[in-house]
Amino acid sequence: MTASSSSSALIKDLALQEHPEGALPLPITHTLKDKVASPFANGKPRELASSIYYMLTYDRGVGLFHMNKSVTYHVLHQGRAEYTLITPGNPPTIEKKIMGTNTAAGETRLLVVGTGIWKRSSLLDEDIRRATTPAQKDNVNCLITEVVVPGFDWEDHVYMYKEQLDRLFEGVQGGEKFVREFAPYVSQNGTAK
Repeated sequence: MTASSSSSALIKDLALQEHPEGALPLPITHTLKDKVASPFANGKPRELASSIYYMLTYDRGVGLFHMNKSVTYHVLHQGRAEYTLITPGNPPTIEKKIMGTNTAAGETRLLVVGTGIWKRSSLLDEDIRRATTPAQKDNVNCLITEVVVPGFDWEDHVYMYKEQLDRLFEGVQGGEKFVREFAPYVSQNGTAK
């Protein structure tokens, strides 16, 4: 599915910048300056909420697994992306959700990711395969707004690294398969690649 605005136009119009996860976000677009004690950060003060644009493009179409301590609302503007969510447990719960406009096919325009859940996003392979010309490739993207409540703070964010992935699936029947599947999307040292 192609997007209604090209990647190059959105990057220019929204002044999007490279992000450590590999996508293109705008620096925080809005914050509610009132502070609250975050129940997810041991009561440390955080802004009530913050938001950013976040865009995957044809050549930046895959994100790394990461976790936020705060709840994150993902609101679709255009395009499609698959989110892989891993809720720790024994065994971990793995969910795949597609953000898109075809609700009859199970796509969603709003995705809420709670605290303590690993997530990553990527463009859909079928959308990437369909794009063969430079113009078509420029129209393969997914633009969302992320609203983080309480507001985003790098102290409340962590990238998954390989050892965490191994521990997450240790002793889980078929866990090796998931480690192999997800290993390309983790950091080797807990930071972005």
